[in-house]
Amino acid sequence: MKTNITYVTAIGFHIAIGLLIYLNESLAKIYFAAALVYFLYRILLVNDSQKTFEVLKACAYFVGAEVFFRTTGGAISYEAGKYLVILFILIGMFYKGISGKGYPYFLYLLLLVPSIFVASTTLSFDANFRTNIAFVLSGPVCLGLAALFCYDKKVTFKQMSQILMFMLLPILSHTAYVYFYAPDLRDVLTSTASNREAAGGFGSNQVATVLGLGMFLLGIRLFINSKTFGIRLLNTVLLIFVSYRTVVTLSRGGVITGILCILIFLFFYYIQAKSKVKNQVIGVFGLFVTALVLAWFVSSSQSSGLTDKRYANQNSKGIEKNDLTTGRKTLFLQEIDGFITNPFFGIGSSRAKDRRIEIDGQGVTSHNEISRTLAEHGIFGVIILLILVFKPLDMRSINRKNYFFFAFLAFWFATINHSSMRIAAPAFIYALALLNVVNEKNPIHRKQLKEQQV
Repeated sequence: MKTNITYVTAIGFHIAIGLLIYLNESLAKIYFAAALVYFLYRILLVNDSQKTFEVLKACAYFVGAEVFFRTTGGAISYEAGKYLVILFILIGMFYKGISGKGYPYFLYLLLLVPSIFVASTTLSFDANFRTNIAFVLSGPVCLGLAALFCYDKKVTFKQMSQILMFMLLPILSHTAYVYFYAPDLRDVLTSTASNREAAGGFGSNQVATVLGLGMFLLGIRLFINSKTFGIRLLNTVLLIFVSYRTVVTLSRGGVITGILCILIFLFFYYIQAKSKVKNQVIGVFGLFVTALVLAWFVSSSQSSGLTDKRYANQNSKGIEKNDLTTGRKTLFLQEIDGFITNPFFGIGSSRAKDRRIEIDGQGVTSHNEISRTLAEHGIFGVIILLILVFKPLDMRSINRKNYFFFAFLAFWFATINHSSMRIAAPAFIYALALLNVVNEKNPIHRKQLKEQQV
């Protein structure tokens, strides 16, 4: 019961944070500073045996809060989320080291370097070299360091659930903020294009991505962390509210990714579960589907049917659009062309965006990390992608206990294909797939032997 009360209190506290920051956005800076001090304090002062756990909780929290801080201007810089994850990971490495088996990720980090030297000769004169390089490489570096740290580190399933809860809590703050920012969607939704106002006044792609992550995390909690009827009901209601606000951003990638990852997680959790647990999963699945259907109908009603047309690839008049990818296909093909014309060393970091400024007059950032990696890194990009795909599968062939594994990899892969690595979430969640998740050890009770009488 104590755990449930703590969970409910934490949820209420973070929803209140969202409301307070909506009322006074300057409080976001205090929230950021307080969270940073709290987690640094925990990491530095906790027992050595708990260091890894505390580092992962700190990373998870700022991954969940990153887009919220960008929306409200609470962080010290736009890229603070990624930089803080890197900082926490480096502290973790200092105390707990890394596994020698994770050496391919060290090679991965080295392979990012040549593109910097290529960029020094290919970027236009007007481009800010340091800012552009930092923007495109902060995500990949964050992934590489997090993967190095997490590889084969042991955490229990209970600890993993807590790590995911710490990621969820600031997303609930963000969701509350978005609700208060645009309570009546009829005032802001006028077309089927992604809507900034419905996303709380910030980029709908990033907001939908992180709220889709919230859907995924709530789906997990609904199935494995809802032991009582009250908590199950609470998680269902939260899932409805988060799903509804994700859908009405009209940015489809986050919604599709969230649902896809829940289903993948559920499949692997179900096939590994005992028969009693399987029966519970089937029962809860009905509740889960009901929650999503209800969220969809509410979003359709509140948007006057615009969500239906958006997901049917139609405009507000019901006419089908020519491009299902909303311009992403063109960007993808341009970057593949960059790889074909520069297959060995690539065109250099950030050159894909820089070239679009020269040709089109505007620097549209890539939505696809795979094509960007190939274009900007050339043959090294091919090796980078091979490492990212096959090294986790190699680990999985040895350890099949982690039923989160494929869902985490799916989140990484789906997100980098619709939102690149704008935020830290895909990098960190990829790294979580590399953890060695083990069952809790049951205490051993030994009976005392009675002294034999001589």
